[in-house]
Amino acid sequence: MYRYDEIDATLVAERVAQFRDQTRRFLAGRLSEDEFRPLRLRNGLYIQKHAPMLRIAVPYGLLSTRQLRMLAHVARKYDRGYGHFTTRQNMQFNWPRLEDVPDILADLASVEMHSIQTSGNCIRNTTSDHFAGIAPDEIDDPRPYCEIIRQWSTLHPEFSYLPRKFKIAVTGAPADRAASEVHDIGLHLKRDAEGQIGFEVIVGGGLGRTPIIGKTIREFLPREHLLSYLEAILRIYNQEGRRDNIFKARIKILVKAKGADQFRQLVEAEWALIRESSPELRLDDAEIDRMRAYFRPPPYEKLVDINVSQGQSADFQAWYRYNTRPHKVPGYRAVVVSLKPHGVAPGDITAEQMDAVADLADRVSSGEVRSTHDQNLVLGEVRQIDLIETWQTLKALNLATPNIGTLTDMICCPGLDFCSLANAGSIGIAKQIQDRFSDFDYLYDLGRIEIKMSGCMNACGHHHVGHIGILGVDKHGEEWYQITLGGSASTHSALGEVIGPSVAKDTVAETIERILDVYVARREEGEEFLQTIRRIGVEPFAEKVYGKAH
Repeated sequence: MYRYDEIDATLVAERVAQFRDQTRRFLAGRLSEDEFRPLRLRNGLYIQKHAPMLRIAVPYGLLSTRQLRMLAHVARKYDRGYGHFTTRQNMQFNWPRLEDVPDILADLASVEMHSIQTSGNCIRNTTSDHFAGIAPDEIDDPRPYCEIIRQWSTLHPEFSYLPRKFKIAVTGAPADRAASEVHDIGLHLKRDAEGQIGFEVIVGGGLGRTPIIGKTIREFLPREHLLSYLEAILRIYNQEGRRDNIFKARIKILVKAKGADQFRQLVEAEWALIRESSPELRLDDAEIDRMRAYFRPPPYEKLVDINVSQGQSADFQAWYRYNTRPHKVPGYRAVVVSLKPHGVAPGDITAEQMDAVADLADRVSSGEVRSTHDQNLVLGEVRQIDLIETWQTLKALNLATPNIGTLTDMICCPGLDFCSLANAGSIGIAKQIQDRFSDFDYLYDLGRIEIKMSGCMNACGHHHVGHIGILGVDKHGEEWYQITLGGSASTHSALGEVIGPSVAKDTVAETIERILDVYVARREEGEEFLQTIRRIGVEPFAEKVYGKAH
């Protein structure tokens, strides 16, 4: 993984010292709340319902075990003993004291971590495929390009005060595992007819109050022009994006207003100027190779694939089937660490679990851990002969629930329990669903189903693109929940369709069960849940939930 150079280390240390002074002046009453707000937001610090919330950047979801242990230390010393992995592959702490935040940032800086650009109207953490570099279907490793983007975008003077926050995702495989089509910019690595590496560029995706699937504005961009083309897009957005209305400020609104063709023309015209005037933005092979060197694979052993589950317990076989994935190197598997055990808020992990996962990763996975936008973790380099030990260790930690890709592998925002913006709770609904659907045989029979849940229209839980989406709404001071069906954030993304009026808080799991009853009754042989919805539409499901007169 990427290691800081002297410039990186100096920049982060200076930012820590700067924020320490800003915090001291605020606590002394020398800075007002209005003066302090933009300063704390630049350092990932929000004021939430009960306490400050600090968001830590995890670039493209890659953590060293040293960094994971530091997150455990922060959770233990400065918080309530746990942290929360987000849909942006970052870490959030929900209970730090404001006066401790400078010390937290100093501790994080000692292991090459920070909170820069995890909030505010700037380019946020670049996300990627959590199987980057190991996926058998990968065209090219996206992580070097993610790091190039990170370095280009960090404290970029021109793009520090954009109309609104800006999110970029990069994926290196035909299967989109980074939800790239619902980002401000999605970059898909591909090869042209001559075999040259480049990007399909997708712009204007996003969720929130106005969910939109991004539009392709360039089918193939040679990789050497990556930064100049991104700069052209950002310049058009910075110049023409709306600043008069926060709800109309994202680039998706600009692309929709102008149309993809006109927006493409504006970008191409700006790009033509940048290519000529900014040769320093051109990526040559030497620079790409230099960055690629940070992501060299570990020294793999020469192994062969084995049927490690043969003769093992049913529990292990279930975990192997659902919580491990193929690896491009024979004899290895990727292990998904489930942060969705029964009774735990999705994405939460304790300090003790973080330390233990770090120890495990040092033993079996080359000292690296990956966070996913599905709010799980991945051990990417596990020898198949080490899988039984890995499972046993994770099981003892309550991190081996064999539910990846099933109904209970939910994406869930913190909701009303923590977030000051939320209209309704999310964590309680997640537990309600966990309680009702605890039979693994039933879950496995249902197959792949993605539930995504948000406590408000900001859609931090990506509810618009859930196979089943759940949105918390406020009705006269009471919590109700709107249900959508048919969404998807993978290849050929789609927005879910609202099936009817919102349902009461205590009926959400029951409503989902009725929806599943229709699926079980109407599915064809080998047909997955999403395929059934797309074949028969949402009406049969709505009729089951609301009756024929709905």
